[in-house]
Amino acid sequence: MTILDGKKVSNDIKDEITEQVKKMKAKGEKVPHLAAIIVGNDGASLTYVGSKVRACERVGFESTLVKMSSTTSEVELLDKINELNENPEIDGYIVQLPLPDQIDTQKVLLAVNPDKDVDGFHPANFGKMALDMTTFIPATPFGILELLERYGVETSGKHTVVIGRSHIVGRPMSILMGRKGFPGNSTVTLTHSHTKNITQITSQADIIISALGVPNFLKAEMVKDDVVIIDVGITRVADDTTEKGYRITGDVDFVNVSKKASYITPVPGGVGPMTIAMLLKNTLLACERHRVKA
Repeated sequence: MTILDGKKVSNDIKDEITEQVKKMKAKGEKVPHLAAIIVGNDGASLTYVGSKVRACERVGFESTLVKMSSTTSEVELLDKINELNENPEIDGYIVQLPLPDQIDTQKVLLAVNPDKDVDGFHPANFGKMALDMTTFIPATPFGILELLERYGVETSGKHTVVIGRSHIVGRPMSILMGRKGFPGNSTVTLTHSHTKNITQITSQADIIISALGVPNFLKAEMVKDDVVIIDVGITRVADDTTEKGYRITGDVDFVNVSKKASYITPVPGGVGPMTIAMLLKNTLLACERHRVKA
């Protein structure tokens, strides 16, 4: 069994990006600039955005953090988004979700300039991804593809089962794993909360990508020998034996499923670190595209 080490691979990617940024600086070119908008004081969101800012510093990117109060109106947020759209210094930006109730998330995501949408959430970018056109792939699916590629996990002709149909992970993964090329060319089954006999489906899978958010959902009896497991789930589970009072748990019963798997991602340290690395990669791609356009 091989651990798909997202922490190691994400550090490799950051090192590669750092080298590219050094070359850009040596040529006198503009370095990539990533911005993030955060509305309110959600603890998890603040932590996540903070890690993005630190990642930018590590690779030599410029970064801007726009903090807005939890009482921000939809109009105020849309005005700020328009500012970033018009600012030539900003190559890409993200709007940290979730947003407060008074703001329509769909309206906000539609307002983002697709050329700066490094999260890959805009319908224009999602549509291009579905049609195999060059675009920004959402960071978590992009990270999963990169892990599969760098570890040389065979996907062609394999049966991939995706658990969960979110717009951020499940649905894009079902499209990407079925596309032509590598990783891809697999036969995909997309399962969700209304799927019946899910064990019957998962037990036939060569590759399982679980993005359900239910701790330890996938048990050893639900998978076959030599299965490839990508665990996207990340849930805080109460645990009095730890200093923080909780532990981070994935969708997969790691201890038992890992005994049957050929490859498996740990939680934490698997898909999570890849998400920020691929957000940086998307920002680098955005910067390069803007330079070519200019």
